[in-house]
Amino acid sequence: MLNNLMSQITSVLMLHQQWLKFVEGNLITTVIILSLVTLMAIEITLAKCNQSRIILIQSYLTNLATFVFNNSILSILSISSLLLFTEKYRPIGLLNDYNQMVQILFSFVLFDLTLYLWHKANHDFDCLWMFHKVHHSDKSMNVSTAFRVHFIEIILGTLVKALFIVVSGVEVSIIALCEAVSTVFILFHHFNTSVKGEKWLKWIFIVPSLHRVHHSSLRIEHDSNYGAVFSLWDRLFQTLTESKPAKIGLTKVETLNFYELLKFGLLTDVSPQAPISDNILNPENSNAMIAEAAYYIAEKRGFVSGYESMDWLQAEQQIKAFNCFAH
Repeated sequence: MLNNLMSQITSVLMLHQQWLKFVEGNLITTVIILSLVTLMAIEITLAKCNQSRIILIQSYLTNLATFVFNNSILSILSISSLLLFTEKYRPIGLLNDYNQMVQILFSFVLFDLTLYLWHKANHDFDCLWMFHKVHHSDKSMNVSTAFRVHFIEIILGTLVKALFIVVSGVEVSIIALCEAVSTVFILFHHFNTSVKGEKWLKWIFIVPSLHRVHHSSLRIEHDSNYGAVFSLWDRLFQTLTESKPAKIGLTKVETLNFYELLKFGLLTDVSPQAPISDNILNPENSNAMIAEAAYYIAEKRGFVSGYESMDWLQAEQQIKAFNCFAH
């Protein structure tokens, strides 16, 4: 009888544990969905003209279709099982011997640093930019842009998270929590409107005004502000830029539907290396184009100081030569 009682208690405890995991997972999903819907509703309400509203809705449809497709692919391929597989290597991780609260705190900070480094790598290496450019192709940066990610980039990102679990030694559930919080922040900093108190919040967090620069059509601007949650990393590694971009998206790339977006991530002919913009013949954009060209000249030399004036003059001559050729 005692054995039966213990068996029943064990069964109840196991069911309770499964119920907690179910509630926890659904609670995280619910928070993300509510955040998305709320911010989308505000964006649509604040759209200032019919044209911007049309572009915004087109962006929503493409991005949400991409989100559904990506989740379907990841489920079919069972990519998330890779994270569970890495749990057996957790004992060798750096944080394995600490209590759960310390693990959550430190893993969140380190996870955000990992996202920063991974995001920067997607801009620095053409083989990664090929997929990441899908995210930057949106002509209307909005909350749904957070889900505008090519499925191959998501698979590669999952490999990075698996490596993080092995190195850090934290449980998959903690990584899931870190990712959920990061996702809400990412939705927030893609928000297509200004937020009260941004001038104070930006000293700690990535806010919409900072991330809008990251979606500029000029590479000199979009190669900056890589942070997911904290702006600390951009300040520390000197990749923080504060400006108001004139144009969002990628030059030479028009509005894409879901199918076009999927193919676009597999093309290699749109490179972040190109310093020449479609609007180069517009006198109002000449200074921005010269600045971007000067950036590439300096980059080739490793950003050695003392050549700024020469870089600007050389870039200006290149732009003028291009204008003469175009005419």
